[in-house]
Formats: sequence, C-alpha cells, structure tokens
Amino acid sequence: MSSYMIISRNRYLQQLIAKKWNGKIKVVTGIRRCGKSFLLNNLFVDHLVGEGVKPTDIVVMALDEAINARYRNPLELDQYLRRLVSNKKRQYYVILDEIQKVESIKNPYLPSDSNEKICFVDVLLGLMKLPNVDVYVTGSNSKMLSKDVITEFRDRGDEIHVCPLTFNEFHAAYEGDKRYAWRDFWYYGGMPYVMQLTAHEEKAKYLQELFHLTYIKDVIERNYIKADTSVLETLLNITASSVGSLTNPSRLSNTFESEQKIKIKSETIDLYLEFFIDSYLLHKAQRYDVKGRLYISTPLKYYYSDVGLRNARLNFRQQEENHIMENVLYNEFIARGFSVDVGVVPYHWKTEDGKTKHSQLEVDFIVNKGYQRYYIQSALNIDTEEKHAQEINSLIRIDDSFQKIVVVKDDIIPWKDEQGILYIGIQEFLLNHIDQL
Repeated sequence: MSSYMIISRNRYLQQLIAKKWNGKIKVVTGIRRCGKSFLLNNLFVDHLVGEGVKPTDIVVMALDEAINARYRNPLELDQYLRRLVSNKKRQYYVILDEIQKVESIKNPYLPSDSNEKICFVDVLLGLMKLPNVDVYVTGSNSKMLSKDVITEFRDRGDEIHVCPLTFNEFHAAYEGDKRYAWRDFWYYGGMPYVMQLTAHEEKAKYLQELFHLTYIKDVIERNYIKADTSVLETLLNITASSVGSLTNPSRLSNTFESEQKIKIKSETIDLYLEFFIDSYLLHKAQRYDVKGRLYISTPLKYYYSDVGLRNARLNFRQQEENHIMENVLYNEFIARGFSVDVGVVPYHWKTEDGKTKHSQLEVDFIVNKGYQRYYIQSALNIDTEEKHAQEINSLIRIDDSFQKIVVVKDDIIPWKDEQGILYIGIQEFLLNHIDQL
C-alpha cells in the first residue's frame, strides 16, 4: 500500500460542511487513531480551499506538537488566536487538534486565595462568540477523551462522531484485487493506518501496540487505576472471546473466579467496562422487549468498535465467523447514525398436555433512526430448513410493518419470502443495500 493513501470519509466531511457557521463549536469525537485529525486537517481543509477560502483564513494548530507548547497555556492561546482573527472583514476557520493539551491554570487576575480556573473551554467559548470565527476541535487521550470534550460545551457544542472505516470505505480504498477486500477487512478491521501496511506481522504489531501503548495506557492513567492492571487485560480478552454473547458483570465476575481463579466484584467489572466504553473501544447494546416496549437491564451484549482490534486482542486465534460478522454489522449501523438494540420477542405456547410454556426469542438487531426501524438477523447460512426456521422464528412473531432482514455470509441474489422477509449476502448488504436504510 502507498504511504500517501487518501481514504475518503465523505460521510463525516458532509456533516462538517453542513454544520459550517451554525454558531456552535464543532467537536470531532471517536476512538484514537480512527482518523479524526486527518478528517479535519486534510480533508476538510482541502474542501475549504477548493471552495475558495484563502489558506490565510484557515488557522490550524496541533496542540500536541512541541512547537505549540507555549499555547497550552489558555491565556497565551487566547491572545494568539485573537490576533490571527482580528480582521473583522474576513471570515476565519479555527481548527484545533488535541485541545485537551491546553492546561487549566489559576486566574492570575484574581486574589491568590481564589480557586477560579481558566481552561480551554473559556478560550473556545470566547472564540465562538466572535461573528467572523467558526471553530472546530478534536481531543482524545488519557487526560481528556473526546467524549469529555463535547460534554464541556453542552448545548454549545455540535458533535461529529468518527468511527473506524466501514467495509464500504475500506472497499473503496482497497488497492489490489477487490475480491480479497472482505477477507482483509474481516481479519484486520478498519483502522485507517492498517491499510498502509502490507505484511501480517506489521498489521498485527500495530493493532496490538494500539492496545498496550494507547488504549489501555489511557484508561489506566485517566481513571487513576492502581490495582493489578492484568485484570483489565483479562477482561478485554473475555469480552473479545464472547463478543455478541449475552452477559453482564455478575457473569463476568463468575468467569474470573472459575477460569482465572481471581475474585473481583461485579461492580468493579462494571466500572472497568464503562471505562472502555468511554474510550470508544467497546460498545454496549441493551435488550429491548419488542412486544412489551421496554428495555431489559440485563443481560446485554458488548461489541468491539473495530473487529481488527478484537482479533488482535486474541492474537488472531479465535476467528468465529458468526461473532465477527455480527460485530461488523453492529459497527456499520453505529457508523450510519442508527441506535442499535438487541431484540427480545416473548413467545408463549401450550404443550399437548395443556401446559403453558414461555420462551424469549432473540432478534440480533433492532435498528432505529427517527421513524425508521429495521429488524435484522445475522446468520452465517440458512442452508437447511431447520436453520432457516430458527433464524426467522422471532421475526415472524413481530406483527408490525417494519422491514425484516436476514443477512447471510454467502454471496446470494437478494430475495424476499412470502412473509416479506429480505434475504441478502453481507457484502451486498454493506456495499449497496445499506445505503437504502
């Protein structure tokens, strides 16, 4: 792969374009190394220049670079930026990367016993009020992950959440025989830099080092974890092995005790899982009772934000196709801006002796956006009548009119059965059909 590969992130670029001059601070969030800085500093800047904006009217500053160390002082940053945008006859775009690098300092203009602090939030809110300035920021590390940045601005911030590459983005940028794109995506995932590496050893090393040198390190530092950090490592391994399986902190606590001979409270496990969710490494999907129209608090499912990271976590040993396929679909829906739940369909029937039996049938995904809803099953195949019946058993018991879809691994011609259920191969679904959702 070429070292200068440009990967289109048009979905996010269009969001940035649509939010220009909306009076809010645009905050680009997402897991580290997913391409936030490239989106702003390259793709968005190129768009602005292409639209006729003069480069001198675009202020780009990477606050994690040593050359800008002085401006990690919020007062210095504020003075510097205000000088650059002082011409009221011009419109400026201010793009600040790694904004959390700016330190909080005591207000030097107040008495020494005052505890008032000045931080980057004060700087940005001040810039936002200038009628000739449009502000964009990114921020994510152990000190302040990007989710915290958007929280600081509350209703004055506008979030653009960036995910690792979807299969569609990966496929479009894939150099070489496209027939192998799915195999490589399935195996190495969609972290953009992986596409610039060629050998398995390089890709595996990069993904594994992301865990140890970036994600785990960030979680430990940010949350002041002093306990044995091997518990974090083991928890990631367990969730990677059982991705897409119903579980909860209590079950995971039992797994630690039975398999690892480690006693750890379920409350601690729940806290650690939330740390990983906050860092965008994991996602949590709740269960939703379709007929009762209510959420079920436990058990639930966890998915990795990137299947390559999941596979690297397990040293590429456990390649359960059903788990990976389900994780890929979940990530696709999240990238498309849908909310995603795990469906539960209560089912009651009577036996021959008149006894009433109860069971809960599962729908892999209930996908919602506005008034849209889709019920989706992920199935490796439906090559037998028994398997086919098993996959649609929950779908046929949902009596609303929303679209029901079964996504299979094989490349098949899409078709619908007499009950209106669509059957489609996963590559066709990800490359073409999902644009219709």
